[in-house]
Amino acid sequence: MMKPIPYGRQEITEEDIHSVVEVLRSDFLTQGPTIEKFEQEFAAYIGSRFAVAVANGTAALHLSVLSLGLNRGKKVITSPITFAASANCVLYAGGEVVFADIDPKTYTIDLNIVDDILKKSNGKDYSGIIPIDLAGYPVHTEELRTIADKYGLWILEDACHAPGGAFLDSQNVWQQCGNGVYADAAIFSFHPVKHIATGEGGMITTNNEEIYRKIKLLRTHGITRDTSMLDKNDGGWYYEMLQLGYNYRLTDIQAALGLSQLKRASKNLQRRIELAHTYFRALSNIDHIQLPYTHNNIRHAYHLFIIQTDYRKQLYDFLRTKNIFCQVHYIPVHTFPYYRQLGWKMGDFPKAEAYYEKCLSLPLFQTLTNEQQEYVIASINEFYAKKS
Repeated sequence: MMKPIPYGRQEITEEDIHSVVEVLRSDFLTQGPTIEKFEQEFAAYIGSRFAVAVANGTAALHLSVLSLGLNRGKKVITSPITFAASANCVLYAGGEVVFADIDPKTYTIDLNIVDDILKKSNGKDYSGIIPIDLAGYPVHTEELRTIADKYGLWILEDACHAPGGAFLDSQNVWQQCGNGVYADAAIFSFHPVKHIATGEGGMITTNNEEIYRKIKLLRTHGITRDTSMLDKNDGGWYYEMLQLGYNYRLTDIQAALGLSQLKRASKNLQRRIELAHTYFRALSNIDHIQLPYTHNNIRHAYHLFIIQTDYRKQLYDFLRTKNIFCQVHYIPVHTFPYYRQLGWKMGDFPKAEAYYEKCLSLPLFQTLTNEQQEYVIASINEFYAKKS
């Protein structure tokens, strides 16, 4: 039998290892120069002015909502189809989460529903919107910007799945996910299953210098040594705490790994796209499978390849017997016991709930071999042959 095939996994090369070892032998394991270099090169890759490296994607979300301005009791709209952190960050800051149902084609937040929610109160008591580029499909942030501007709201793009993804805007310009042209800020994750892996780690991108400076301050306990910001200066050792901040720093060790992985980002994205196209060709004739939606005006980053099937549980279990370990992304956040305590319930978002009943993420990562993918496809065909 084929060795276990997960839905996603990291790739660590000898160059990655060498980069980390260099830092281990250097003067700085944390708070050193490698972090700033990673930030600069990541910003260049995404196309934003600024980038701030942080401990993980959740920390990126938390610092972003604080820096964008989320006052206690204010509401933020997001999708129920996401990892819980996209909603939890609003609660961390004392805000209130409001969910909007998804577009059943793209699986991303339905912008018409967002607009309808805001119309009901003319945006009163709302601070912002957190759209999710689910699986690597870009949310059209230009259209969302038009909605947000009507009500004076910020946009925080959760682009964890979408480095390298893009959409074509109304000026016929390709806009990279997270580049800050239409969203006020964006966040990324470097968890091992993501395009760029640092173990744990995250990044915030923005084009707004004020937001950038707020995030940098909050990342390190709210403490600064910047002499232009100090009340006084007793000497070279002196620093001041200006705000209640956090220890959300990334280490130089992780930044070195991120820098090394970033060199392969474009190549690895192309490999993901090739694998996705193979799935499209091989599975398009199976009646019981709905394949991911694509459009000429978007560039899908393919963090995930999500199919929908009426036989989700049976297919999931069958593939496990073949050493193929698929995953489900995601259980709707509003159905978790914690969020039910806040008043949400099954039936609130029928499109999201219907999606969850059928969704399954097939193995997709840059080191997935052709042989492994052929085995996955053959196993799927074997399962459905028994259903016909």
